[in-house]
Amino acid sequence: MCAHYDNESQLTALGRLHELFQRQGIDYWVFGGWAVDLHAGRLTRPHADIDVAVWMNDFDRIDEMLGHAGWRHTPQADEDGYTQYVHDGARLDLAFLARDNDGGVYTPIENGRGDWPLGAFGDDVATLLGVCAHVVSLPALLSDKLEVRTDPSTRAKDRLDVAVLVRIHQGP
Repeated sequence: MCAHYDNESQLTALGRLHELFQRQGIDYWVFGGWAVDLHAGRLTRPHADIDVAVWMNDFDRIDEMLGHAGWRHTPQADEDGYTQYVHDGARLDLAFLARDNDGGVYTPIENGRGDWPLGAFGDDVATLLGVCAHVVSLPALLSDKLEVRTDPSTRAKDRLDVAVLVRIHQGP
């Protein structure tokens, strides 16, 4: 699938998603590139999608809510631990979360689990150009972006994101 970079449509969609999740009382956290921009308080680069983590046991409610709001479920053949929706030029990738017996948060995947950094899912909220959203914690986001990816384009985006996150983390 070809990447589509329409930050304006995606930011508008992100604001609407925040309102939907809030109204339904569903916990969610933005991660990935949009979380970087939200933490930075500015647009730092083009984005192909909106990455949001949600509790897996909320999926049926989320699917119904998104459907009523005009989002179309577009599952991909290679999905594992996430699913995809599209609406008005925006693509939403929903990553699923579960908690193990020790309280650790992970994404259930076909061959095991994808662990998330400790403390990723708290009460962090950030605002970008008037759009408010719950975000993964800054340390967890930096930890995720420091992981070495196999895809060269993802590695390049992560390098840009790490530079922004390090400046935020170090402060003025």
